[in-house]
Order: sequence, then structure tokens, then C-alpha cells
Amino acid sequence: MLPTVKDLAELTRLFEAEDDGDLYVRWSRGPDTDLGDEESSRDGLTGITLPGLSANSLRREPWWEDRSVRLWLARRLYDYEHLRDLRGPGVRPWVLRGREIARGPDNEPLVVDAEPLAWVADEVLQEARRLVDEQGSREWGPMDRRATR
Repeated sequence: MLPTVKDLAELTRLFEAEDDGDLYVRWSRGPDTDLGDEESSRDGLTGITLPGLSANSLRREPWWEDRSVRLWLARRLYDYEHLRDLRGPGVRPWVLRGREIARGPDNEPLVVDAEPLAWVADEVLQEARRLVDEQGSREWGPMDRRATR
């Protein structure tokens, strides 16, 4: 059974234990659905099968320097929280370790050799939203294409 991280502090500990390794968050119905015979995703626009699982990297970029890991992870969750609603019932975030083999049509990593590490609880998403909102940026928001229509 996959454990669940219940707050950003716990997610931060998991992240730091991996030494900024190849950790990703995926928004789906979970590893039981995604890790069958093929590790693949489908392009939402064209329906083309992609050669790996579409995921979002949690890796800190060097320009982030020694800023808050907690804030970094919060914004990575916040950026893509809309996928839960867009992809339908049962979709939730989970953290995995994997190997990037390509980039998808939205420049997202496509990952293989996925090893599920943990589910991300709704409380973590709420905490991430609060932390991002506390930054007070009027120029920044989620990467939800629907918001521009």
C-alpha cells in the first residue's frame, strides 16, 4: 500500500531524502492504473500515445539557490492542481521516482521506470495553495489553459 504525505513538511522530507533526485508528481488515478504493461500517456490534443508517463518534475533549479524547498514544492503542486478536475473523478497527485526519456507536447517530462513513493493528501494541496497565495503575486497563477478562454 502506498503511503500518503499529509503536509508540506513531510513532502519536503521525502524530497530532501532523495537528494534532489529524479522525483516527479503525476496527476492520475494512480500507479495501479498507470503502471500496467506500458508506461505511457496520451496527448490530449491529438490522442497520440506518448513514450512515457506525463509528469511534472520536482527537481529544484539551480537559480532557486537556497530558497525555501517548501515553497518550491508548493508551487509545483499549485501549478498543476487543475489537472485533478480536468481529468475527472479519482484523479489525485502521487510522487514517483523515475527516469525522463523525452518531453511531451507541453514540454513536460515523459518518465519511465516509475517507482511510486507516495500519494499527496488534499491537505497538502490546501497548504500549498495558502503558501503560494501568501506570496501576494498578482502576476502569477496556475497553468490552467481553461482560465484563458
